[in-house]
Amino acid sequence: MTSFLISLAILIGGYFIYGALAEKIFGTDPRRATPAMTRADGVDYIPMPTWKVFMIQFLNIAGLGPIFGAIMGAMFGPAAFLWIVLGTIFAGGVHDFLSAMMSLRAGGMSLPEIIGEELGQPVRQVMRVFSVLLLILVGAVFVVTPSGLIASMTPEWMNATFWIAAIFIYYIAATMLPIDKLIGNLYPLFGGALLFMAVALMCVLLFGDVTIPDGFSDGLYNRHPAADTHTILPMLFVTIACGALSGFHATQSPMMARCLKNERMARPVFYGAMVAEGIVALIWAAATIAFTGGYEGLADYMAQDGHSAGSLVSDISMEWLGTFGGILAIIGVVAAPITTGDTALRSARLMVADMTRFSQRKLWRRALLSLPIFAVTFALMLMDFNVLWRYFAWCNQTLAMFTLWGITVYLARRGKAYWISLIPAVFMTVVCVSYLLIAPRPEGIGLSQNIGLITGSAVAVLLLGLFVRFRLRVGAPLSVEA
Repeated sequence: MTSFLISLAILIGGYFIYGALAEKIFGTDPRRATPAMTRADGVDYIPMPTWKVFMIQFLNIAGLGPIFGAIMGAMFGPAAFLWIVLGTIFAGGVHDFLSAMMSLRAGGMSLPEIIGEELGQPVRQVMRVFSVLLLILVGAVFVVTPSGLIASMTPEWMNATFWIAAIFIYYIAATMLPIDKLIGNLYPLFGGALLFMAVALMCVLLFGDVTIPDGFSDGLYNRHPAADTHTILPMLFVTIACGALSGFHATQSPMMARCLKNERMARPVFYGAMVAEGIVALIWAAATIAFTGGYEGLADYMAQDGHSAGSLVSDISMEWLGTFGGILAIIGVVAAPITTGDTALRSARLMVADMTRFSQRKLWRRALLSLPIFAVTFALMLMDFNVLWRYFAWCNQTLAMFTLWGITVYLARRGKAYWISLIPAVFMTVVCVSYLLIAPRPEGIGLSQNIGLITGSAVAVLLLGLFVRFRLRVGAPLSVEA
């Protein structure tokens, strides 16, 4: 319990201390007009109340990642709690906030365009393909996963296929309509359910007859039952993505940057939403360990036939919160992926529009860009879900790596303290490259851990050397004060 309370306090403190430092380094300007004011179009650029912008951003990024990712990450042991807390503060919050600020200053430009401005045209092209593919993967993943949970709570004729169709139809509407019509009105309701779930579970953890066997006193060694292949580095840092650091978040930030009224609210919305998601991940990781009785109990639970992260969510919610509370909690868990999938496909449309300079004011223009996106999403839904999720996880973290390097170059060009993004950029380079080499086939090559980590470290050093060369070429100092 003490470790959980300390972790919670550090997360909250990180927002006020490190978040404020990130804000100071970038230099927000409350007098500068935002894209919502200068480019209002009644479709994507619409000034919205800050609380709505926060709620939409939070629900955009809080898909299944901070829930399922935290559950699967807890299998690695106490190191999962450290990554959730430290990753959220020093990597995820910095990544989300600074990428959003870059978009704000670029008129709400999409992620591939703003990173391409810093890293060059070849990287821009790679980022375009990578980002749109990731968003379509998210859309596909977050149609399939909530449909099963909803089907378990509805009559037999409303099976998973029925809900897949219903969710997909909703995604089409959310992608096409002005952002304040459907998303702007539904998200507060979905957000209430998700927040109820998190607060209710935290109350059980704090005031219920519950023990959280965090295991810190026994050390940070790997508790995963398949520790030989599921090493902490890099596997843990890919498994727990959205709950600590996620490239997907930077694809969502420009969408909300187009609705923010004032730059001074950027830290509460973007850094704040990441901290809120880290708290959700922390709650689910703690609840997982407490409910199953420890890491061995968690491994035993997951090894049983028919058991998965989804079944554990259902069991925890129903047993701890009762039938009514459990249903509300599960609705919150269902709302999280749905409200991520819809905005993922909407962001894909906006990215393609930015690439092609194709106006989106008219409905037929939005439909023309959206139909191919819907078609590819539907095709991916036919793939095996486990393979789909693994590819999504690696693509997600690799996108975060590219984004962090882009942020670093952006800050360096302007004489700002680029170390705040450089450190997580170097670390995530090691993680992403080594994961691709170490992970078993088909998502990886299946090499040994030593080869993977050595190669990943070498690539990180190479990129760091290229960055130093860039700094020397432009004639600016290699160290900058905050």
